[in-house]
Amino acid sequence: MQIIPVIDLKNGIVVHAKQGNRDHYAPLKSELCKSSDIFDVIDAFSTIYHFPTIYIADLNAISRQSDNAVLLGEVLTVFPNITFWIDGGYPLCNTAFQQLDNFSPVLGSESFQDENISDIRKFKNNFILSLDYSVTGELGAKTLFSEQGLWPENIIIMSLPRVGSNQGPDVERLASYRKQYPQQKIIAAGGIRGSEDLRTLEHIGIQLALVATALHHGRISPHDIANWPTKKYPV
Repeated sequence: MQIIPVIDLKNGIVVHAKQGNRDHYAPLKSELCKSSDIFDVIDAFSTIYHFPTIYIADLNAISRQSDNAVLLGEVLTVFPNITFWIDGGYPLCNTAFQQLDNFSPVLGSESFQDENISDIRKFKNNFILSLDYSVTGELGAKTLFSEQGLWPENIIIMSLPRVGSNQGPDVERLASYRKQYPQQKIIAAGGIRGSEDLRTLEHIGIQLALVATALHHGRISPHDIANWPTKKYPV
């Protein structure tokens, strides 16, 4: 199992995401660090393990309320040895650092509609797709969930109602994607509580997971990460 730490960024600080209710996200409170500064949070993650990849959601950009592009450009420069998966919404706010080697764009379905879905082809599969789900089902462009010709290799299944909820991952949906699309690398996101959930996901064939709350609360220890019997999956 490969763990990818998650950072949710809003108005220049790291916040605690919970069930997709972004208007009420509070500044991060973590057992790893006493700060909600993004540089401090990344440093804190690095004390647990040398994570090669970190996912960042620019919540301002996703909700089309300004963006954190300047700050994210600084982050990419300060941490050149970490690859950052960044969801910067649509239209993309992060054109200033698209040429940096440690940047990979995340395109979330919630940021697209069927009328602009063709813009995804411009990326020539050099992106990570996030298929986003709310409590009522698919978010964003419906076509994106079924048109495999638009899919890259890496696909995040993002269950927003489970984010920060302590409910556990959406195992049924993840298992369904794993079974239907064996050629894709399916990435779990939302609700992961600790090592037991990671073992459950690995049992159904999921080998990558986005994790935030369980890391900040110490439910996945450095020992767990360092000694997980896993293969290395390039991302």
